[in-house]
Amino acid sequence: MLRVTGIKIPVTEKGPDLHAALLRKLGIPARDLLDFSIYRLSLDARSREMIYWVYTLDARVKNEDRLLKRHAGDKTVTRAVYPVYRPVQSGEEMLPHRPVIIGTGPAGLFAGLLLARRGYRPILLERGGDVDTRTKAVARFFEEGILDPGCNVQFGEGGAGTFSDGKLTTLINDHRCRFVLEEFVRWGAPREILYYYRPHIGTDILRLVVKNMRREITRLGGEVYFNTRVTDLIIKNEGLAGLVINNSEKLPAAVAVLACGHSARDTFKLLLERGVRVEPKPFSIGVRIEHPQELINLAQYKRFAGIKGLGPADYKLAYHAPAGRSAYTFCMCPGGSVVAAASEPGGVVTNGMSTYARDGENANSALLVGVTPDDFGSDHPLAGIEFQRRWERLAFRLGGENYHAPVQLVGDFLAGRPSEQLGKVRPTYRPGVALGDLKDCLPDYVVATLREAIAVFDRKVHGFALPEAVLTGVETRSSSPVRIWRDARGEAGVRGLYPAGEGAGYAGGIVSAAVDGLKVAEAIIARYRPLE
Repeated sequence: MLRVTGIKIPVTEKGPDLHAALLRKLGIPARDLLDFSIYRLSLDARSREMIYWVYTLDARVKNEDRLLKRHAGDKTVTRAVYPVYRPVQSGEEMLPHRPVIIGTGPAGLFAGLLLARRGYRPILLERGGDVDTRTKAVARFFEEGILDPGCNVQFGEGGAGTFSDGKLTTLINDHRCRFVLEEFVRWGAPREILYYYRPHIGTDILRLVVKNMRREITRLGGEVYFNTRVTDLIIKNEGLAGLVINNSEKLPAAVAVLACGHSARDTFKLLLERGVRVEPKPFSIGVRIEHPQELINLAQYKRFAGIKGLGPADYKLAYHAPAGRSAYTFCMCPGGSVVAAASEPGGVVTNGMSTYARDGENANSALLVGVTPDDFGSDHPLAGIEFQRRWERLAFRLGGENYHAPVQLVGDFLAGRPSEQLGKVRPTYRPGVALGDLKDCLPDYVVATLREAIAVFDRKVHGFALPEAVLTGVETRSSSPVRIWRDARGEAGVRGLYPAGEGAGYAGGIVSAAVDGLKVAEAIIARYRPLE
């Protein structure tokens, strides 16, 4: 199989003839091209004159070796190499009990799937509800402002990513990434995520995918329990001996994957009380910014906006202030909505979400500023949590203490005045919004850095500083505020306790969390033999 890169097709070309383009590139007759498929597809919008689809194609051809020699020195024609995921060999130690996985986000689900396939019959514990029950609880919160602290946008089957844009981009370079994407396709995701340069599933498809993965785990002998919160650890002789469930039931366990997610504040507190090393780590806070999607399309695609197939435009922006702070956009949701993502009573938290179609009127993105433990005001391991909580509670108060979110127009934010009425951009946050001044629920240095960043971003994406664009506060859960220490074997200083995923501080998104879950499962497999 040959891999041919850099095949550029203008977006104005209807029904691109990839077959003909590949023949021209390779310089072969049609009879010598046996088959081909798309390996990667990206978009090149750097030129004002034309936007191009850029394809990497994998082709089966006659006389492959001879053709490679003809293209010797041409880096755009090479032998195709596919990453292959080969899990480790099983170890020899005996497991006295079935392994337990705490949490069913990406890390927990992929750890559970791998362990189930290898015969370990894992038990998965999820504090929230199954995805259908969870969807109803989230809808009630959006519609009536009634929060279920155990089942919400943060907690429940699939983790926080279930109610997001379902982005599958990642900065890590790991051979397991391809395996993760292939599994998503196997359980209901569109095949395009295997090759599209910015793959996403959308909250609607992701809900189906996680449900299908859970069914596969149970088919293979695993068990999944919902509304099941781990409230204590039983530790004996520096090793895990069991778990306490819902403050009552005891579950024997010598091995547990701790994939609790970045909002499991009570779990972090429990770990600290039980002597597990928990460290504060940097994260980011800020707001969500909403523009008309049409404005973003025009800014990014110029005169090509509206061409069928381009889809809603997105952006990714960063700014480094002279004073040393950095601001950036994160989790941009084209055609999406800003959602209420609180998991505790008395706090307002925002996030972004979109369906696979991304067909909403507004685009939104987190607009964040980095913070470090030096900003937390304490050297306590959980100081980052209290830092988050402070701003979430201020946002709750500013919004009217009914889970309405405080909002401010960009023009007013830049001018330093409270907003008194909305413009043409209608906020998508539910259950509702309250106009005000976001400086009352953000640190001063965050406000100052965001004002500088918005002006800079407007030069990169024309219209970013649209006076009627809406800022919604606050976004505090961009990543975990703690890292749970783990040693070279993957354990947290307690034999058999394996922290994993974004909540443990070792991942930053759906794919990287899934990869980390696989790594932890591999560590367990390499040590223990399958159950008999």
